Amino acid sequence: MGTAVVWEGNIGSTPEYRKIQKGNNEPRHLLRLNVYFDHSIRLADGSYEDRGGFWANVEWWHRDAESYSNLFQKGMRVLVDGAAVMDRWDDEHGDEQAAMKVQASRVAILPHRLVSVELGQSSGNGQARQNTAPQPAPAAPTSDGFDDNIPY
Repeated sequence: MGTAVVWEGNIGSTPEYRKIQKGNNEPRHLLRLNVYFDHSIRLADGSYEDRGGFWANVEWWHRDAESYSNLFQKGMRVLVDGAAVMDRWDDEHGDEQAAMKVQASRVAILPHRLVSVELGQSSGNGQARQNTAPQPAPAAPTSDGFDDNIPY
């Protein structure tokens, strides 16, 4: 099974979607994320320092994985709920390799670094309808688009 985890981190690369067909069964949908789970400590001056984060692959089996692959982006802050497990495989030389991965049951987008959010209404068939109500203008980003005072 694995150790239950709820970790917060940043997506480090473009999400990867796979549709896996086995026999006559319905295909399974997999979303893979490469996430840096940091350990930020707030310093006396109000800034943050990373004190020992790590990278881990996140696998999320979900029927809407393809849609989520278009929603998640590199740099996005996420909260991952799932189980940490050891993934083992043989490399091209026949040597056994191992790495920790997270089998996610939920992945939530956190508001850090978001410029705006647009909500839609369900049309009843599983598709979202565009909300036509006017949206407030987003706040102007800092020069690099990131707020250095927020732990990422």
